[in-house]
Formats: sequence, C-alpha cells, structure tokens
Amino acid sequence: MKFNTKAIHGGQHHEKVTGSVMPPVFQTSTFAQSSPGIPIGEYEYSRAANPTRTALEEALASIENGVKGLAFSSGLAATDSVMKLLKPGDEVIAMDDLYGGTYRMFARIYQDFGIKFHFVDMTDLAKLESLINANTKLVWVETPTNPLMKLADISEVAKITKKHNLLFAVDNTFATPYLQKPLDLGADIVMHSATKYLGGHSDVIAGALVVKDKELGEQLHFAQFATGGTLGPMDSFLVLRGIKTLHLRVQRHSENGQKVAEFLSNHPVVQRVYYPGLSSHPNHEIAKKQMIGGFGGMVSFTFKSGKKEDAVKFLESVKVFTLAESLGGVESLANHPALMTHASVPAEKREELGITDDMIRLSVGVEDIDDLLSDLEQALS
Repeated sequence: MKFNTKAIHGGQHHEKVTGSVMPPVFQTSTFAQSSPGIPIGEYEYSRAANPTRTALEEALASIENGVKGLAFSSGLAATDSVMKLLKPGDEVIAMDDLYGGTYRMFARIYQDFGIKFHFVDMTDLAKLESLINANTKLVWVETPTNPLMKLADISEVAKITKKHNLLFAVDNTFATPYLQKPLDLGADIVMHSATKYLGGHSDVIAGALVVKDKELGEQLHFAQFATGGTLGPMDSFLVLRGIKTLHLRVQRHSENGQKVAEFLSNHPVVQRVYYPGLSSHPNHEIAKKQMIGGFGGMVSFTFKSGKKEDAVKFLESVKVFTLAESLGGVESLANHPALMTHASVPAEKREELGITDDMIRLSVGVEDIDDLLSDLEQALS
C-alpha cells in the first residue's frame, strides 16, 4: 500500500458494531466488566487504551512504517515518555538547534534529575561520535530543525548509533512521514508534535511516538500509561481526521514553501533564507537524499539590516499570514523565534546558534500562492 492510500486506510478498520466508516468518538473514561478484572470487550480504562485512540495509533504506525504508535496529550508529553527510558547518570546527545520546548525540557527538567545532555551540530558526525561514552544512551535529532532548518543525515547518524548500541530518536514534525521516514532510514523512535501537520487545522494539541521494535513500544506505552500523558478520544478523532488529508496538504505546503523561499531569496531587504529546498542551503544534498517529494512548508529568514525592529514591523504588517505561535496548519503563520517559540533558550545560546533577533519563521499554508507573495511584498516594503 502506497503512502497516499495509507494516509486514508492504513491500519484502519470499519467500526465492528455499526460498520461506521470513521471510528466513532468513544467518549468514555471506563468500560464495563463481566467479573472483577474481566472486561466485556478489549478495554478497561481509557488512560490505558481507548478505541478512538487505538484507531489513531494504528494509523500512526502505518504511515511511519512502524510496528507500534502511541498518541499523547502533546508533543512534549511524547518526548517526556522517551526521557523516562533513562536513569540518573545517563547521557543524551541532542541536536544543537531544537524546538525551544524540547531544549527547556532537556536543560531545565531532566538535567536536574542527573541526566547529562550534549548539544551538538549533527552535521558534524565526527563530533557526534567523539561525545559517545559508556554512559551515552540516546541520540536525539530534529531534522529539519526549528528554526534554522538544519538537516542531519539520518542514515549516517543511524550507522553510528547502531555501532554503539544507542537508541536513536528523530523529531519528524517539520518533514512529516509524507516527506521523510526516519524508521526506514535507521531510527528507532519517531516523535511528532501532532498539533502541527498531522492534525493540520490548528484545532488540537497532540503528540505521537512510533517505533519499529515491539518491546520498545511496550516500554514507552508503560511510561505513557503510568504517568498519564495520553490523548483523549475527541482529540484522537481530530488528529486521525487530519491524517486522512496529510498527503494533499503537505504537497501544497511544500509547493508554496518552495515559492516563498525563492521569492525571499531575491528580495532586496532579505539577508538570508533558511529552506532545505534551495540549492544555496548547506544541507541541500542531504535534503534531496532523504526528503522525498518536497521540502516542506517551513521557511526562516533574516534582514539585511539585522534589526529586530524590522522583524517586528514585518510581523505587525502581515495580513494573510497570522502572527501566532505553532505551525503546520492550513493557514499561514509568522513567528519571531527569539521572542516567541525560542524565548526559553538563553540569549547567549540563541546567539551562538544563529537565532538572531531579526529572524522570522514562516509556516507557509495552503492558500493561493499569489496572495501569500503579495502579502510578503507589502509587509517587507
């Protein structure tokens, strides 16, 4: 079954009792039992499992070519369950450019629990391997990264993690499984903020994990169940509905994203554009190798003036783009990473990475491209 068909049918079954084409929203917290400890059906309590969430989790496993999917109350809840595989004294090597919430969790929560984090540019494979020691347990990669759009070569990183018997997790939020399949390239765990492209309509907060090893999936499910980061049935329904149009939306996001990146590259007030689909992108060849069918809808750029004031003026001037956090919805959004999504990253760390005060991050939606370009032109003028 090919991806466009999987997005609609993968792992899915008509509801057993009525034949409903879409899984119903089983809005229940508990399920009847015929005798103590003997449920009437498959389910006992919705924190452990719920039929609507099960339908979503089977769809997630299908589209990422995994054996088990897990749906969480947010992307950070999904990441948190991965961290619960670790113990004090363990070490993690993570991409240096990360979503601000992920960095905050690693540096301000789990570091205090005795887990050591190394943040490294994953394009430098020698540097990555030099940091591995007996305590290293996990490599965490975001690719493309948020907001600098850096890429890690997933298959090359996987060779290193396999050599050293390490877990390898990839945040696939920006690319989605329509464009990139980390499990096929050697990763052990895929994470999504399903709030973004998987949901696709800016109306749900959700997260996802998909794995290719059944035992690892059971470990993660135990952490999910025991600590309660599960996704409710209505939100599960919304994400499942979003997945059914994922291929259509991401194709248009990618087409529009490419045109927006090319437009900005030729604009006289723009200094630099960060988009893996541009030949000028330093990781363009990696993008061509592992991103199939397009390069996504996320574009970042900076101003020749280098002034924060120009970025703020732009953000206050857009009309079709909406100034808001988040990304991946059908509508186009504009964001100031330093003041919004990455405000929790210390200023000196942002400066070191290149997340400057004049940087804008765009989530290019599926509107008519002429309207998007006109909006950018007037906001930049």
